[in-house]
Amino acid sequence: MSKMTPQEMAARIGGGLLSFPVTPFNADYSFDEATYRANMDWLCGYDVAGLFAAGGTGEFFSLTPSEVPHVVKIAVDETKGRVPVLAGTGYGTAIAREIAVGAEKAGADGLLLLPPYLTHAEQDGLAAHVEAVCASVKIGVIVYNRDNAILQPDTLARLCDRCPNLVGYKDGIGDIELMTRVYTRLGDRLTYIGGLPTAETFALPYLDMGVTTYSSAVFNFVPEFATRFYAAVRRRDHQTIHAGLKDFILPLIAIRNRKKGYAVSIIKAGMKVIGRDSGPVRPPLTDLTEQEIAELAALVAKLPQAAAQQAAE
Repeated sequence: MSKMTPQEMAARIGGGLLSFPVTPFNADYSFDEATYRANMDWLCGYDVAGLFAAGGTGEFFSLTPSEVPHVVKIAVDETKGRVPVLAGTGYGTAIAREIAVGAEKAGADGLLLLPPYLTHAEQDGLAAHVEAVCASVKIGVIVYNRDNAILQPDTLARLCDRCPNLVGYKDGIGDIELMTRVYTRLGDRLTYIGGLPTAETFALPYLDMGVTTYSSAVFNFVPEFATRFYAAVRRRDHQTIHAGLKDFILPLIAIRNRKKGYAVSIIKAGMKVIGRDSGPVRPPLTDLTEQEIAELAALVAKLPQAAAQQAAE
């Protein structure tokens, strides 16, 4: 079980870059533990403040409730305390609580509570859902504000009063007014995480709103680029940021936007490009075409350090 307090975990992840490792699968879609261990060990060698096992990029939605704690345990075992490991949880309240308890037993330092599956609900219902998950564990919980689970500032404030281990807020909708109202209301009571797809695009303006960290999916396969970009954001180096957006992030987004579900698929493709093939995405997602993988490989090859890493593999 985690030795970090929820507040210690929140402070730790708020001070650096975060990432969501992919969950490797074999050709038959079974969990590829050996590749996952190798990937986690490799990623720990870079300057990362936290790794989210079985998160969105880790295909949480395609894992069974029993698979999630198993994936988390492997992540905890392999990282060996080098970085905090947080676990995804979600679906309806009963399932979310079950996964949360299993992840805590597996050694997770915290949880990311993803939106409930499909169901839309009023603020009181969403609050009851979040409170039930928080009450089921002692580790820190981060709520993911997106899709059908958008908590308003008053609701968040009540939850913060009732749930001491609610320590983080991840924004996945890009509503600047709402983000400003949340931060103004709650200040440093929470750690704020940028969680929009390809968060690098929004990182600089969000920093000015108190969002000190974000989840970088591309860290999975170009960690050198991702950490350099994050450092540029923190020092507000506009020239480096805009060059990174122009030369890599925006062309990657152009490929990602071609098909639904490619936000995850393109990261798995990136792993293949650098020689760390982590298998296919599970249905209903679909993999990139060979032509699209070639386009992605050309983008990666233009990043000098990433290309060097690929050659070294």
